[in-house]
Amino acid sequence: MITSMAMTREREKGNLENILAMPVKPFEVMVGKIAPYVLIGLIQTAIILSAASFLFEVPFLGSFMILNSAILIFLLANLCLGFTFSTIATTQMQAMQMTFFFFLPSLLLSGFMFPFRGMPQWAQLIGEMLPLTHFLRIVRGVMLKAADFSHLANEFYALIGFIVLIGIVAIAKV
Repeated sequence: MITSMAMTREREKGNLENILAMPVKPFEVMVGKIAPYVLIGLIQTAIILSAASFLFEVPFLGSFMILNSAILIFLLANLCLGFTFSTIATTQMQAMQMTFFFFLPSLLLSGFMFPFRGMPQWAQLIGEMLPLTHFLRIVRGVMLKAADFSHLANEFYALIGFIVLIGIVAIAKV
């Protein structure tokens, strides 16, 4: 939401047009706007994982490297989505509404709140298109089952495919 609102604010003020008038490509603008949020997300994740491990003694059986890779890819997926929303929305309110329109179904249809296999088939199909579904499978697989990359490859590929698809839409809309 922060990414989409920040970029929409820049468009409202006319800053985005000034940036795009410079000799930079839309992809470079997208990367430049997303990079600080990736760093902030990684710091927040490190704090949360530390608290989970030391304060709440949540078991961690798998590889930190696989989990950190998944976190980075998931952050990029969400930030690319926010950037895409900002290219579609004309006001900050629209950007916020689009974010909530995506966020709430993600929580409900990803397996976070309800068991994924217990949902109707149509809900599972929608859930398979959401990055949170695949990220939760990776987190559960790594932390609770010590799953390696070969068991989680399809989830990683789904997240990367989402980034590519959303990135193409964002670049096309800029």
